[in-house]
Amino acid sequence: MAAWLTALERLARSRAKAGLTRELRPRPADDDVVDLAGNDYLGLARHPEVVAAAATALSAYGLGATGSRLVRGSTEAHAELESDLAGWLGAEQALVYSSGYLANLGAVRALADKHTLVVSDAYNHASLIDGCKMSGAETVVAPHGDSAAVAAVLDAAPGRPALVVTESVFSVDGDLAPLAALHEVTSARGALLLVDDAHALGVLGPQGAGGVAAAGLSGAPDVVVTATLSKSLGGAGGLIAGPRQIVRHLVDTGRTFIYDTALPPAVAAGAHAALRIAREAGDRRALLAARAEQTVRRLGAAGFAVRRPAGAVLSVTAPGPEAALAWAADCRDRGIAVGCFRPPSTPDGSSRLRLTLSAGVSDVDFARALDVIVECAP
Repeated sequence: MAAWLTALERLARSRAKAGLTRELRPRPADDDVVDLAGNDYLGLARHPEVVAAAATALSAYGLGATGSRLVRGSTEAHAELESDLAGWLGAEQALVYSSGYLANLGAVRALADKHTLVVSDAYNHASLIDGCKMSGAETVVAPHGDSAAVAAVLDAAPGRPALVVTESVFSVDGDLAPLAALHEVTSARGALLLVDDAHALGVLGPQGAGGVAAAGLSGAPDVVVTATLSKSLGGAGGLIAGPRQIVRHLVDTGRTFIYDTALPPAVAAGAHAALRIAREAGDRRALLAARAEQTVRRLGAAGFAVRRPAGAVLSVTAPGPEAALAWAADCRDRGIAVGCFRPPSTPDGSSRLRLTLSAGVSDVDFARALDVIVECAP
């Protein structure tokens, strides 16, 4: 065996010993597992109107976009989706990407360069972390959710171009960033605030417009929002929303936009239908809030330390990576899918089960899922 393959085998054995091996588990279309692992918060991925819109666009446009957005990949489906996304978020303009990961890379790279000071929350998603690295900017990692620490970093570099990067609802533990306080810090010092609203869009704010809207920051000229179409909207893709100047800059210079094949039109049309439903889905958001309370009560009564989540994602600490794997596997064997988060996916090095709540799960199945999680605990 070639030396480099031997080295990879050695690394794989080390990961296996540490309980950090990952596996692909293809699921059938008729999978009957109760899903508390996926991100279909509002239960729209299979909504008849969403599926019908996607099917109509699939018939009209074909399977793919056939090119990047600046070549042949921009369609009326993309333009209509972007217009309604901007209106929903209260932004001047929005730009759709083929994934949320690429949107985050593109946003950070557009707003930061080697002259910029970036302040990044310690619990930020990997896509934001990678964007900071790729930008070439000096990046300071601030303690999680600490606006005073962010202010101190900015005050130590007065007059320097600065960007503060955070999620709204954090993807591992489901807590909410102090967005209003962070904006007070950034606006007073002339810095920009970039917020990844992926786990709040559709769940928080007026008409589900997200954490930025909930904090009263919609349309602020010094706030840029990113999000995905793959969570509450049940589709795929990402977005960046903000002042028209940022969208113009991204179209002209953004490498993750210019050189990437566009989101398939059928997916854009399906996400657009989901957006229209999500805006009026107050009943589904109320159900998510009630289930968050139910989860905290049930797991708390069983002795688990679980915090009330800001949105629809929460975590339960496991003794270690192998215990987390076994816990998730036991739940899966009993028909319940839960997330299993281990290093390096967890910012503090602790392993967890992550539960994502969905309005698409029945009351009976949801209650049974909580019972199984408790019964399978290590």
